[in-house]
Amino acid sequence: MARNIDALASPTLKHLRDRWWDSDFATFLRDTLRPRPGNRILDVGCGDGAAELSLGRLQISQVALFAVDRRLDRVKQTKAAGAAHNIKLHTAAADALDLPFGSDAFDAVFCVAVLQHVPDVGRAVEQLARVTKPGGRIVAVEPDNGARYWFSSSESGRRAFEAATRFFARVGEIRGDTADPAVGPNLPARFSAAGLDLLSIDLFPVSVARMGPPQDSVWEDRREALEAMLGGVDDGEARRLGEEYRAVLGQYEADSGAAGQELVEIQNTMLFAVVGQKGE
Repeated sequence: MARNIDALASPTLKHLRDRWWDSDFATFLRDTLRPRPGNRILDVGCGDGAAELSLGRLQISQVALFAVDRRLDRVKQTKAAGAAHNIKLHTAAADALDLPFGSDAFDAVFCVAVLQHVPDVGRAVEQLARVTKPGGRIVAVEPDNGARYWFSSSESGRRAFEAATRFFARVGEIRGDTADPAVGPNLPARFSAAGLDLLSIDLFPVSVARMGPPQDSVWEDRREALEAMLGGVDDGEARRLGEEYRAVLGQYEADSGAAGQELVEIQNTMLFAVVGQKGE
């Protein structure tokens, strides 16, 4: 499955969920959650409501869909998307570390590209388990942000990736980002620690391969991401690394244009989809 990602614009997949959610992934989610009439299903970190639309289109009678997100604007977006497709949703603004539901409240719970935002993944998984009924399923899907593959046939492209990695890492330090970059492959251990029975681990490649220079919009996204991060920090080392990255990014853009169709750019990482079950 080809996905649209860019390691030169973001150190993680935190803000790219809508770009790799496709019909194959929606089918996987449906088959894994196994919604039945009368079920109560919770989406933790609903984003733009893609999951709710996918499940709502199944038209399973009497399935109650609940969607929460920390961001109120996302909650409103999900609710509006459901209303536009005549899908009834129960929505609320809530934190994954403190879900506002009683124990054993849902038949299935899932979260996609959410735990990579959370400073305490173990506690979040415990919350997912707490609100799930005995025998219910928990599905979490997260990337390995610490193992992103990058290749460019241009030497300046390789230097751009190295410069971006150093800059993003420094910005993360300044912002106090303590999230686990390898949250995806560490999910099975988190599930076991929360007392969940592991049912399956599936991998979804998140990749893109380009031949020829990237489009102008790609370079614009890269520059905008850099400037946005650079403008938000007041740290000498971060600014030095940002200026270094800006210079090599400009060189890479020029070299890409000169290389023409001979330029090759490849990126890849993995999504880890872990399915667990709460004991009876």
